[in-house]
Amino acid sequence: MKIDHVHFYVEDAKVWRDWFVHHLGFTRVDSSISSVHTCTEVVSNGIVRFLLSSALLPTSPVAAFLREHPPGVADVAFAVEDVEEAIARAQIHGATVIQPIESKQFGDISRKCGKIAAWGGLTHTLIESSGVTTDHAPQTTDHTFNAIDHIVLNVAVGELESAVAWYEKILDFQPQQSFKIKTDRSGLYSQVMVSRNGSVQIPINEPASPNSQIQEFLDVNRGPGIQHIALGTPNLISAIAQFRDTGLSLLSVPQTYYTQIKQRPGFPLSMLELEAIAQQEILVDWKENAQDAVLLQIFTQPIFGQPTFFFEFIERRYQAKGFGEGNFRALFEAIEIEQIKRGTLH
Repeated sequence: MKIDHVHFYVEDAKVWRDWFVHHLGFTRVDSSISSVHTCTEVVSNGIVRFLLSSALLPTSPVAAFLREHPPGVADVAFAVEDVEEAIARAQIHGATVIQPIESKQFGDISRKCGKIAAWGGLTHTLIESSGVTTDHAPQTTDHTFNAIDHIVLNVAVGELESAVAWYEKILDFQPQQSFKIKTDRSGLYSQVMVSRNGSVQIPINEPASPNSQIQEFLDVNRGPGIQHIALGTPNLISAIAQFRDTGLSLLSVPQTYYTQIKQRPGFPLSMLELEAIAQQEILVDWKENAQDAVLLQIFTQPIFGQPTFFFEFIERRYQAKGFGEGNFRALFEAIEIEQIKRGTLH
């Protein structure tokens, strides 16, 4: 299993196509996915592919989604080896099939796909392709991203255990790390779910306090949903410098953070590199027993104008594992500052 694409439902697909091209260096992909009631644009960067759909008529599924939720991720599509087996497993364990398996031909590519209801308004399309590789990477190395590193799902208080069980039974994901983050103001619980082959990582978050950032997301999103997508890049410092030049809004990190991390055991960076990282306000994490395996990460502000969906950009040096656990408190406090500005945290 791997992620085939992520499908956003938005108010204007062409406007958001241009946003991805301008701010994140994506390329428009010619497609014939649009229909009478829905306009769909496709953009890609490396192997990362996003579909962006907006309603042309009230009968569009996008219109139905946007009546219930703000713009955001409606579907995460997985490439599977045997779609019939995957759908059968999902049905046996009680999943709702909302689109039966159908076959489509795109030139030399044959695709069989079905769709199941997931958590909240989220769906998962399961796709089996034959005829060519399912990679979407263009025939060039001139791209910023090399992976969708992970996708984060937020669920309501008391739903974390059920959501974990759902991904275990329906899609054969396995639980990995779990986290509990608490500051003086708020907190969250998180359980990371990983596909059997390790290619797909889905951390699932539950709020641990009424004013948690997770609860704010749930309130504004009007239910569970995808909070953020982490895009992997081989050179985060360079990528963020380019994104800042395009005017992309990123979460601020206080310079005191960089003074503090120098005191951590096993500090792995040169002063020159720390200066470059601090200039771009990038978070750094490492394990004391594996200092070369450095993890760099940074987060955008919510992209849709409401405190719901945002992007994370991440670089894993020497196959660094984890999710920046050493940065969780710093990240949480940075997000809390934004909540205070919005008046949702006191």
